[in-house]
Amino acid sequence: MAEAERIIGTPDNPETDGGEPERPGAVAGEDGQEPKGRRKIAVLFVVAAIAYAFDLISKMIVVAKLEHHEPIDVVGDWLRFNAIRNAGAAFGFGEAFTIIFTCIAAAVIVVIARLARKLYSLPWAIALGLLLGGALGNLTDRIFRAPGVFEGAVVDFIAPKGFAVFNLADSAIVCGGILIVLLSFRGLDPDGTVHKD
Repeated sequence: MAEAERIIGTPDNPETDGGEPERPGAVAGEDGQEPKGRRKIAVLFVVAAIAYAFDLISKMIVVAKLEHHEPIDVVGDWLRFNAIRNAGAAFGFGEAFTIIFTCIAAAVIVVIARLARKLYSLPWAIALGLLLGGALGNLTDRIFRAPGVFEGAVVDFIAPKGFAVFNLADSAIVCGGILIVLLSFRGLDPDGTVHKD
């Protein structure tokens, strides 16, 4: 009887009732089964939407209230808000390659969208969501801000002492990148499997 149930499958067996097979390193849900991939995709897009919204709103406020005004000291002269337009990459590098950075941001978005189809890892969903939200934030500036489409200058305003001026999209990209490096060192793949070299 047990052999017949194994071959035919029972509703309690997620491998035979149409569910996904259990993946090593995956976190079980409340019912003891592995959460479906859709849940991780939802996390990716929610994180991306939050990062994008914070970046977009902050830039709208900066352009309306801070641009063409004196910088605002937040923590003495250690941290201030100073609105600038940046035609380069994150933290002001490479201002002569605006179109190239625009294409790179668009490519990152496409790669993340394709990778989302096999996403079963919550940490990877968060990391990719941060990257996606940050890339979308800066890509929006590249497309819609002066001097023109795909050549727009990004709005930066966070200015730590002795460091380049950046924005929330840059922060999301860097945090997502750091998290991906840590996950890779731990051997956790986007599909939830864990491997050891």
